[in-house]
Amino acid sequence: MSREQHIARTFVELADTLVEDFDVIDFLQQMTVRCQELLDVTSAAVFLAHPGPHLHSPAPCDPTPPLQRALEAACEEGPAVDAHHTAQLVTAHDAADAATRWPQFTPLLQQAGYTLATALPMRLRQDVIGSLLLLHTGERLNADDLALAQALADAATIGLIQARTIRQQHTVNEQLHTALQSRIVIEQAKGLLAARSNITLNQAFEALRRHARQHQILLSTVAHDVIDSGLTPAVAPARAQGNSADPE
Repeated sequence: MSREQHIARTFVELADTLVEDFDVIDFLQQMTVRCQELLDVTSAAVFLAHPGPHLHSPAPCDPTPPLQRALEAACEEGPAVDAHHTAQLVTAHDAADAATRWPQFTPLLQQAGYTLATALPMRLRQDVIGSLLLLHTGERLNADDLALAQALADAATIGLIQARTIRQQHTVNEQLHTALQSRIVIEQAKGLLAARSNITLNQAFEALRRHARQHQILLSTVAHDVIDSGLTPAVAPARAQGNSADPE
């Protein structure tokens, strides 16, 4: 699959929220995966302003403890917060600039092994629902990649707002709140499955996600089954480098 085809397919995925039992967790996780595949970034995280005024990161990820601390700090200070508040792209010129602007967040980011962080608002006109945080170990993104990143964030925002509009606002708001609670259960299930099958956390999450899609059930339901009923989803064979998109 060419990069252009991959980009086109990603925008279709981000628009596909008009489905029964729309799964916010899976949607946001897929968003971060596609950012890593399409952009020159090492990690990505989505932050949403729900519930209340503070940012939260509901999509599960596989951070090391230092990165986990950096992401927790990013909810209170840093480019993700600034991008949400200003509805603009936020990045630092260099490490010294970042340390001055975000004295709590920047040291934790560096301890996690990252050199730069860039954040873009998740927005639709005047409605800003959160931000997309991109973490680098190398140079900053070029103008073309920044434009693509903002387009991905905008498309995801449209998808979420579209789902909220169609299903009534309280339905998706409730799902977002449930996503925050379900993340703990999913992380526990990943750890159990990884230990049980002697696989990595990434492989464990992929197995959970594939099982959920194949059986058309929520990720949180699969996670509960892994914890409570001993379910052990099958692990897919390793895929070739460069074919990271899901099969049709």
